[in-house]
Amino acid sequence: MSEAAQQKVEVNNAPVTATQRMANLVSLAKRRGFVFPASEIYGGLNGFWDFGPLGIALKNNIRDTWWRDMVECPPIGPDGSPLSIVGLDSAIIQNPKTWVASGHVAGFADLMSDCRETKGRYRADHIVCTEIQFKKGDNVKSLGWLSTLDGDEAEANLAKKAKKMIQKSGGGEIVPFDITKAIPFTSLSESQRALVIGPDAENPGTLTEPRKFNLMFETYTGVFQNEDSRAYLRPETAQGIFLNYKNVLDSSRVKVPFGIAQIGKAFRNEVTPRNFIFRTREFEQMEMEFFCPPDDAKMWYEFWVTTRLKWWEERIGLSKAKLQRREHDSDELAHYSTACADVEFQYPFSEPKFGELEGIAHRGNFDLTQHSQHSKTNLEYFDQENNKKYLPHVIEPASGLTRGVLAVLCDAYEYDASRASPEWLRIKPSLAPIKAGVFPLVNKDGMPEMAEKIYLELRQSFTCQYDAKQSIGRRYARMDEAGTPFCLTVDGDSLKDSTVTVRHRDTASQERVNAGQLKAYLNEKLA
Repeated sequence: MSEAAQQKVEVNNAPVTATQRMANLVSLAKRRGFVFPASEIYGGLNGFWDFGPLGIALKNNIRDTWWRDMVECPPIGPDGSPLSIVGLDSAIIQNPKTWVASGHVAGFADLMSDCRETKGRYRADHIVCTEIQFKKGDNVKSLGWLSTLDGDEAEANLAKKAKKMIQKSGGGEIVPFDITKAIPFTSLSESQRALVIGPDAENPGTLTEPRKFNLMFETYTGVFQNEDSRAYLRPETAQGIFLNYKNVLDSSRVKVPFGIAQIGKAFRNEVTPRNFIFRTREFEQMEMEFFCPPDDAKMWYEFWVTTRLKWWEERIGLSKAKLQRREHDSDELAHYSTACADVEFQYPFSEPKFGELEGIAHRGNFDLTQHSQHSKTNLEYFDQENNKKYLPHVIEPASGLTRGVLAVLCDAYEYDASRASPEWLRIKPSLAPIKAGVFPLVNKDGMPEMAEKIYLELRQSFTCQYDAKQSIGRRYARMDEAGTPFCLTVDGDSLKDSTVTVRHRDTASQERVNAGQLKAYLNEKLA
């Protein structure tokens, strides 16, 4: 087995594999109201998820931080002056000509392969294959080409499948194989693909030849459902920005370079949604198109890659060791893109590798050119200072808000068997769904009245929760699992000296704070 498959995290002598950590996190997310399967009472719907009370609070906190840092208080540019970035909220359904001009109608597709045996459907580029051999005595024989879906369980899945096939054939020993040298199904020749045993199949040659599958959801506008009324749910939020580029220029006091930012839902009919809320069919994006002079585009590209990587670490609190910048290889770039880099995060299901969190693309002037030609609208910008016209180039930082929530949860998840509540979420305090829990130690002797008074005062400034049920340990545990950074407990001494016990989530340490100073105390800690 590879190091990735064997990787474990030791926490108080309790080994937890990356797969187990992810399963525990998914369970915690549902149990505490972060994320629910959509339509669960009807069996769910693959690729769709609902955000519960704590989940929507966390998502909104991340969203509001992004909006604050991009629109309300944009970054300082290379020249020392604040950038000019304005906001937008465009329609989910746009004129279908939009998607013809952008290239989505003709080319927004994944390669799909079906299994004739199991009726399963897979993204062909997610299937990895390797020839497995087994040894019986001195004889080495081939089991054929086995396949599985790429991911942290790929090696284990192949080994399990090979073992089962060996047992059927009379026993033997698997010849060690290197999962890192597995070959994508799409890279095999037609004759080799005919020998592949599908991820869930038992016989070779059941996978169909890869074929293109358009990812856009179709819908219809108006009364009649025909070709003239066909429309699409947007697969990205970017095109709504390009369509309004001229409107923003004409109606706002902006000039190039400037940005237009948008947060909104996007929809992609993913062939194989997987890894919890990492790859879904409905998701939310935080996207900004930065319009700049062509000669300055490379400089702005580097600026935004650096700025966005730093933002995830400093403003969202993700571990630096779990973040990296990855430049796209030339064969990964879109045909119109000069450069593209991903901010990647090390999710449990990707360990030891990283997965995409945000992409920063140098889109050139492709989008404005396409929409100018298809709409017959002049989208050139007149630069008064230099007395010339040009189509601006665009740098696009596009991040997934849904993936942002997932990255925060994955990074925050902690397990310590020695604690009364072994699972807790070390969410950055400013992002935590609940900032403080307020409790009376017991429900008598005036403690509930004092605790409730403190709660009513603090809730004007912070998202707080009052809880008087069950033991104080149980209440601490509930707050730990919710990621609440502080618990404020009114006890017998509180009635004498007007102080309360403040318990810190991450260390479980406690200190006494004057009740009248709690607002200032929390403001300082949450800053």
